[in-house]
Amino acid sequence: MADVKKAAKESGDDSAIKPALDALLVGKKELAEMEAKALVVGGIKRTPAGKIDYAEDFFGKKAFMTVSGQLQVETFACGVGNCYTFGPTFRAENSHTSRHLAEFWMIEPEIAFADLNDDMQCAQDYVQFCCKFLLENVYDDLEFISKMYDKDAIDRLKTVSTSPFHRITYTEAVDLLIADSASGKVKEILGNEFENPVSWGVDLSSEHERYMAERVFKCPTIVYNYPKEIKAFYMRLNDDGKTVAAMDVLVPKVGELIGGSQREERLEVCVARIEEMGLEVKDYSWYLDLRRFGTVTHSGFGLGFERMMLFATGIENIRDVIPFPRWPGNAEL
Repeated sequence: MADVKKAAKESGDDSAIKPALDALLVGKKELAEMEAKALVVGGIKRTPAGKIDYAEDFFGKKAFMTVSGQLQVETFACGVGNCYTFGPTFRAENSHTSRHLAEFWMIEPEIAFADLNDDMQCAQDYVQFCCKFLLENVYDDLEFISKMYDKDAIDRLKTVSTSPFHRITYTEAVDLLIADSASGKVKEILGNEFENPVSWGVDLSSEHERYMAERVFKCPTIVYNYPKEIKAFYMRLNDDGKTVAAMDVLVPKVGELIGGSQREERLEVCVARIEEMGLEVKDYSWYLDLRRFGTVTHSGFGLGFERMMLFATGIENIRDVIPFPRWPGNAEL
């Protein structure tokens, strides 16, 4: 501003002041608008400090897409008895494997007055029911699949529908995998070593799961009592203080088909687990109320619908059994 006035004074032409001043004011306004726009990034309003302004967000506070209806449906199971949900779920996991999607469908039963053993039995019964239903109702389609794609599809469904599932603790499973790897058995059977090393405390990968279900036990296998560090806060803490009453059902061709657990019904233990995992207790007040004001032993699990399709058909990639597959980096469909 001072430079504009000085230039006008030296030239002796005061008429030059107003246009220059107007141009300066326009620039100042544009700068203010640009600064204001900087508080909106990707359609999300920000505070002057650059953080998301949740007060201006759709729900007026932090909100997240669900990966499960389980926590909510626990209230229904404890209120009205056994129930289930079925709907789309979302995972922000950056996985690009043939078994993972960012959006998929899941069936989630929740069972009142049920412990982990009841949960495992229900999961087995449900998978066997699905296999029998397919054999009894869409046999023509299965014959087509067997002829054109996977010749073992029908035999696999028949075997699983009638055979008991093998059960093994996580600790026993890790010991078995380590022993088979050390003895050279894994390399002899698979032709190569495991890509992912096995040790107590790691989450088993698909290659470990399929090795047990396809090569060792040659039937669906239920692994249970996992380390608490790799499982969610709501899974019931076992008496050893190191593991939780969680279980996974592993099947040939897929690996993990079902994941579930007995739920932690003890208020003080549930609060401690939430804090242990660095979560905000207040965000789960409604969930904890179920423990405060009366609950029962209850359990549940989730079965991935598309993974069941992989198992039944033998199709290799999960993106081929859902109409509009979405995965990390792909949400156009």
